[in-house]
This record gives sequence, C-alpha cells and structure tokens, in this order.
Amino acid sequence: MKIKYAALAFAAFAISTHAFADDAADATAIVKKAVAYIKDNGKDKAFAEFNNPTGAFTKGELYVFVSDMQGKMLSHGANSKLIGKNLIELKDADGKLFVKDYTDLAKTKGSGWVDYKWVNPNSKAIDKKSTYVEKADDVIVGAGIYKK
Repeated sequence: MKIKYAALAFAAFAISTHAFADDAADATAIVKKAVAYIKDNGKDKAFAEFNNPTGAFTKGELYVFVSDMQGKMLSHGANSKLIGKNLIELKDADGKLFVKDYTDLAKTKGSGWVDYKWVNPNSKAIDKKSTYVEKADDVIVGAGIYKK
C-alpha cells in the first residue's frame, strides 16, 4: 500500500515538474525572441509590440516586460500602467525585492531566473512565480511563469 501511494506521489511530482519545465522553456524562448526583436527592429518598435496584449509576445499568461538598469519599467505586456514607474523597491508577498534581484542578476550574470511570490491573476491567490531575465544592451527583458 505504501508503495502505491509513493508511486502516485512521484507521478504527481513528475507531471508538475514536466509542466514547469515546459513553461520555463516557453518563458526562456519568448525572452530570447524579444531580445532578437529589439536588435532587429529597435526599441521603439519592439516596445510597442511587447505592449500589445494580443501581439506576438503574449501567449496565455506569458508576456514580455522590459525595464532599464535602475528598475524603471519601459514596456509591459500585461499592465501598461506600470510603464514609466520605477519598481526597484517593489516587494513580493514575503518582502523580497524581486525587481532589484532580477536587475542585479542581469547586471552581474547577464541572464537567469529569480523566484518570488505574487498574486496569480487567474486564481487571485499568492503563488510561487519564477521570472527569466536577460540583459540586452542597456535594458532587461523578462517573462515570468507561475509554478504549478
């Protein structure tokens, strides 16, 4: 009986891990696509496209955002009200300065993931979220996913 429950628990974990891996791959891919789009089309055209909620850089819950190296939001595919605001001091549900964290990560390593907790717009619950960011010249391009 214990083996049966262990097998079920492992299967649930494997399914959730696989779903996260797919989502993580999608987030990484859309950021890389956005970085290439900036290089090919310039910031003005790119930011306009990233801000389009039905554009090529929005896929379900996934969207692209761009901030400068001081935490000022330059483009946001889900909430245009954030554009122009400096969010470097923004904290998650646990008080983590996640914008500062991803800014520091981009400055020091060029790219990577930052984990934090944020309100999921679908469930309205505070969920674990991971954001992939990549430095592109003097801006930071990112996309986040909710962990299942």
